[in-house]
Amino acid sequence: LGLCVSRASASVLNLNCCLVLLPMCRVLLAFLRGSQKVASRKTRRLLDKSKTFHVTCGVTICIFSVLHVAAHLVNALNFSENYNEDFLSLNAANYRGEVSQQSFYILLLIPGLTGVIMVLVLFLMCTASTYAIRVSNYDIFWYTHNLFFVFYMLLMLHVSGGVLKYQTNLEEHPPGCFNPNKTLRENMTVPKAFEESFPDYTTEPFPEDLSVPEPFVQNNFMRICSEEPKFQSHFPETWFWISGPLCLYCVERLYRYIRSNKPVTITSVISHPSNVLEVRMMKDNFKARPGQYVILHCPRVSALESHPFTLTMCPTDTKATFGVHLKVVGDWTERFRDLLLLHSNQDAEILPIFQQRRYPKLYVDGPFGSPFEESLNYEVSLCVAGGIGVTPFASVLNTLLDGWKCYKLRRLYFIWVCRDIESFRWFADLLCMLRNKLWQENRPDYINIQLYLSQTDGIQKIIGEKYQALNSRLLIGRPRWKLLFDEIAKCNRRKTIGVFCCGPNKISKILHKLSNSSNSYGTRFEYNKESFS
Repeated sequence: LGLCVSRASASVLNLNCCLVLLPMCRVLLAFLRGSQKVASRKTRRLLDKSKTFHVTCGVTICIFSVLHVAAHLVNALNFSENYNEDFLSLNAANYRGEVSQQSFYILLLIPGLTGVIMVLVLFLMCTASTYAIRVSNYDIFWYTHNLFFVFYMLLMLHVSGGVLKYQTNLEEHPPGCFNPNKTLRENMTVPKAFEESFPDYTTEPFPEDLSVPEPFVQNNFMRICSEEPKFQSHFPETWFWISGPLCLYCVERLYRYIRSNKPVTITSVISHPSNVLEVRMMKDNFKARPGQYVILHCPRVSALESHPFTLTMCPTDTKATFGVHLKVVGDWTERFRDLLLLHSNQDAEILPIFQQRRYPKLYVDGPFGSPFEESLNYEVSLCVAGGIGVTPFASVLNTLLDGWKCYKLRRLYFIWVCRDIESFRWFADLLCMLRNKLWQENRPDYINIQLYLSQTDGIQKIIGEKYQALNSRLLIGRPRWKLLFDEIAKCNRRKTIGVFCCGPNKISKILHKLSNSSNSYGTRFEYNKESFS
């Protein structure tokens, strides 16, 4: 039973160690997501579950690793108790009853040592991946998760022990055959037909020209072995499973390193209210689609750390500038902000390129795909943002400001929920410009903006003449999601509406539930949620 469980769990581990790397191939996912000819909308929506798929494979690896270790502890006992004296090369133990020393011997072997280290690495990766640690100290999660490379190197060494073996000379020594070169009278009864055919049988080797009577062979009473059995270790199957995905991942990492080895040119840094920093950059031959994200790496902040941020401004044919908004909430963002604003007393000042300050070197890896790329591919889209979760939609709004007629989207419902009024200043100018543009083009119904505020202090001070267009869109309290969905379904009968959410999990769960519920208007809601992989 221990051997069966260890082999079965090893097969499950091989499969999941193969699959767990695929969601991390970001360039491949971005290509599939951006190619409508290669992948349909349903296939692209499945790619949005890449993070969930990665976590599922990781949990499966942890569970079956425990079973695999427990099964091998049982095997250590079985290998000792079931010592085979006839076929010594098959034994993993050195002698019968080697129970007390077997575990010690196993630890000295390559499979044992690598197995113990892999369990420790897996334990660190699993515990550091919990929500509490990721929120309190993301650095621990990032550093321990990069131990996966050590895990895979140990895994390839782990399977080289060759404990299980197979027979290589089945034709010369079929199972159950009789070997006349050994004295077997003490351990077996010679068939009567054999004694009658060979009355002068002794323990001496049979002559080479001895032939077995034909009836004796046909009735399968006894088959004569021509040589001793030979055994050889199985070739490790793990190599077949993980070599392809591991090579694919390594090639992609090399490609990403080459693509991002040149630092970007930071054109401006703007400090916004509520600890939000806007960074605008330029890079040669950088192209991105609205809704995508990039990974920023600043060596002066951390030599190894890098973090994903959604693009709030994408480069176009007329401008090469792209930008991100980041909220200062952790050690990395705090150090990054201090470096960018170190020599500036006027944080919001935008200087021309030829007068720009000496910013630290910043490397950009990407862009990579996200669910929000699909927001322009629906005829009707509902975009819901919570706080800084508005960043994915900012690039969509900027793209619509440059021109909306080339996209399939014909109506956009934009819902933004914030705690304080200062947060709306991040993109208030963008919303006003887009609304004025659509009014001038006689399409005021193209976008429906609803801003929800949970705190009312200072509304009149912030929302004045400059943002008069947003005054009528500002609501106090939280959205009534059920009524909102019913109203949208009623105005868009028998249509498919894309629902996009980037915000707290509480809002996400409500929207997901409402999207899956039926309505009397024949309207179908397809739910999409942002989650960095």
